[in-house]
Amino acid sequence: MIEHLFAEFASTALMIVFGVGVHCDETLKGSKYRGSGHMFAITTWSFGISVCLFIFGDVCMNPAMALCQSIVGLVPWSSLVPYVIAEMLGGIAGACMAWFIYADDFKASEFEVDPVAIRNIFSTNPTTESYNLPRNFAIEAFDTFVFLTGILCIAANVGENTMMLGIGVGLLVWAVGMGLGGVTGFAMNQARDLGPRIAYQILPIANKTDNNWKYGLLVPGIAPFVGAIAAALFTTLVLGVTF
Repeated sequence: MIEHLFAEFASTALMIVFGVGVHCDETLKGSKYRGSGHMFAITTWSFGISVCLFIFGDVCMNPAMALCQSIVGLVPWSSLVPYVIAEMLGGIAGACMAWFIYADDFKASEFEVDPVAIRNIFSTNPTTESYNLPRNFAIEAFDTFVFLTGILCIAANVGENTMMLGIGVGLLVWAVGMGLGGVTGFAMNQARDLGPRIAYQILPIANKTDNNWKYGLLVPGIAPFVGAIAAALFTTLVLGVTF
C-alpha cells in the first residue's frame, strides 16, 4: 500500500509541476514562453500526463479516476480514501514546486499581471462570459465522463502495455482539452484543481485575488465524481468492457 500511495503522490505532483509550470510559462513576466497560448499549455498537460504514466505505470493521479476504478473493481474500496489523500497532497506539493521554480517571475509579476490571471495559473475558472454554475457543473461532469470513459477503454485495449497507455491517454487529454475545455478549463480532477487552489491560498504571493472557492468546491470539486460514476456505469453496462 505504501508503494502505491507514494506512486499516486509523486505522479500527481509531477503532473502538476508540468501543468502549473506551463501556465507560469504562459502568464508570468520574465518567462521565455510568455504569451504562447492555449495550444502550448494543453499540449504540455498532455505530454506531461503521458510522461507520468511512463514513469509510474498504472496510477490514477485523480480522485475521480480512483472512484471510477473502485466502481469497476480495479482499485479496492479500502484504498479509495488513502489514494484521494495522496493525490490531493501531490497536487499541493506539485503546485508549490512550480511556484518555487518560477518564484522570481512571480515577484516580477506582482503588480504588472492581473491577479485573476495569477490565480488561474493554479486553478480552473470560467471566463466572465461563461460563468454559469449549473452549466459549468454539467460541462465539467460531461468532460470527466468522456475523459474517464476514454481512459478505461484505452486501458482495456492496451492491457499491460504502459507505453501505449501513456500515449493514448496523452492524446485523449489533448483532444478533450482542445474540444471541450474552453469553458471550464477541463479540470476533470480534484487533485489538479483543488490541490493547486489550496497552494495558491497558502503561498506567499502578493496582490492575491479571491480564490473563488464557491466555484472550486462545486464544479471541479464535485462534478468530476458525477462524471466518474457515469463513466464507470457506461463503460461496463453499455459498452460491455470487462477488467
